[in-house]
Amino acid sequence: MRFKHRATAGLATLLLPLAGLAGLPSPAHAAANATSATATFAKTQDWGSGFEGKWTVKNTGTSAISSWTIEWDFPSGTSVTSAWDADVTSAGTHWTARNKSYNGTLAPGASVSFGFNGSGSGSPGNCALNGASCDGGPSVPGDNPPSAPGTPTASGITDTSVKLSWPAATDDKGVRNYDVLRDGRAVATVASTSYTDTGLSAGTDYSYTVRARDTADQTGPASGAVAVHTTGGTTTPPPNPGGKVKLGYFTEWGVYGRNYNVKNLVTSGSASKITHINYAFGNVTGGKCAIGDSYADYDKAFTADQSVSGVADTWDQPLRGNFNQLRQLKAKYPNIKVLWSFGGWTWSGGFADAARNPAAFAQSCYDLVEDPRWADVFDGIDIDWEYPNACGLTCDTSGSAAFRNLMAALRAKFGSANLVTAATTADGSAGGKIEAADYAGAAQYVDWYNVMTYDFFGAWDAKGPTAPHSPLTSYSGIPKAGYTTADAMAKFRAVGVPASKLLIGIGFYGRGWTGVTQATPGGTATGPAAGTYEQGIEDYKVLKTSCPATGTVAGTAYAHCGGNWWSYDTPATIAGKMSWARNQGLGGAFFWEFSGDTANGELVSAISSGLS
Repeated sequence: MRFKHRATAGLATLLLPLAGLAGLPSPAHAAANATSATATFAKTQDWGSGFEGKWTVKNTGTSAISSWTIEWDFPSGTSVTSAWDADVTSAGTHWTARNKSYNGTLAPGASVSFGFNGSGSGSPGNCALNGASCDGGPSVPGDNPPSAPGTPTASGITDTSVKLSWPAATDDKGVRNYDVLRDGRAVATVASTSYTDTGLSAGTDYSYTVRARDTADQTGPASGAVAVHTTGGTTTPPPNPGGKVKLGYFTEWGVYGRNYNVKNLVTSGSASKITHINYAFGNVTGGKCAIGDSYADYDKAFTADQSVSGVADTWDQPLRGNFNQLRQLKAKYPNIKVLWSFGGWTWSGGFADAARNPAAFAQSCYDLVEDPRWADVFDGIDIDWEYPNACGLTCDTSGSAAFRNLMAALRAKFGSANLVTAATTADGSAGGKIEAADYAGAAQYVDWYNVMTYDFFGAWDAKGPTAPHSPLTSYSGIPKAGYTTADAMAKFRAVGVPASKLLIGIGFYGRGWTGVTQATPGGTATGPAAGTYEQGIEDYKVLKTSCPATGTVAGTAYAHCGGNWWSYDTPATIAGKMSWARNQGLGGAFFWEFSGDTANGELVSAISSGLS
């Protein structure tokens, strides 16, 4: 399932048309200034046919700089379309950016940035700053940033301190020093490959990474993370009685209209009651895994009150967005594992290309999940293919073996140290979607299946009959046989999938109709009920008060209020489903998704206590 609500960054007031930039005077500058300054470029957003770029000029010398000019070349087909905080002109493929009147002067150690929107997919080359090299050297026209250092090791841990050591980074011009980051924030810069961090709190979880700086003061990617738990205090990782999986989906787009951040997992108390998070969704396109929303994933800046650590993001930190917030969450709750989920309802059409070359797909996914900038955030990959060799938003004809081959390739690439999981259909009908793909053959390669035991019925059948969207068992009058949780689990077990690899799914939302006069299931309707974000669907946190449950059927709740009829799970029905899952020997439960729960996480609590 996939409900997506994007926000577009409002940059219109900052953009200047390039037509108005021609004929501007060139500021005077001395080439000698360039030897004590650097210019670095980054793509802050990339949408395929275009991108947002940012240049940063830094005075690395000991005297002030009065003006700056950056020149670079773009490959044919790439150009600047609008810019802010600099005057940008071009001559063919050669581009020049000059400071504005208000940002030309830089004191020693100071920096300034300007941005632009670009078309095409190229990157700048042959950079020159004030007539000399952008890396601060006298003649070399470019400089690569340093590599990521090795993952730190921790020793000498006390109540208030820890010693960190790490393998050195490499650089084509030389490494100058290292930034030490605690929970994503720089706490020290040192020239050696070790550092002792002090002033810590007893019995507290921390996460450390390091990044290198070269002689041009360029920073490289962060290392892998090491988790540290100081001695003393009373903080301990929460227990997980029974060893059951308790997994929730966190949606990348929830930080927009829903204003649901990773920190909400902490304030609701949910973080202490789960074992795993699926981050949804990465894209599947061109036979490869790809970023879903770069701004939400790793660029959005969170304020101090939105941040798990309570510290605001800065413009120049190496990783921001949801990924950095998940890193901070894992530092506080080291037992939580995070998987990156790819596909979903919207992007499952891309799996057809992926199935044609599973090994290449697996390599692309591994390269993205294990990107040095966020490799420590993720503990594996989840595949949400809706549906292999069957129809979802689009119809797939890859064949019964395609899903098995894809999962085999992912396991071969990710190895036994990473989790490999998949979301699956819950169509337990005769000749249904479970039978369309070789889920049994793929089971040997996965840690578990998230069986989507919800959305069986809904207002896509606008006139009804009304029916619960997540029935646990069958009941008299059910619109379609085999569309229940029990039927789905029985079908998977019948084809050879072990019960321990099956997770029951819970929806933190209801589905509903309007124009309904019959209180019990089976009534007629005139269409979907109104919802906050989408017709026919509403969060549990809204429904529990706007249309309280009036009855139960097949192990789930329903509600009739006015002319509306809704079905959804409550803490009481979740308790019943968890008891059933335990009795069936299932591996645990998962839910879609965190933001549908109440502010105090009552549905997560019901799942956690029900599986304990």
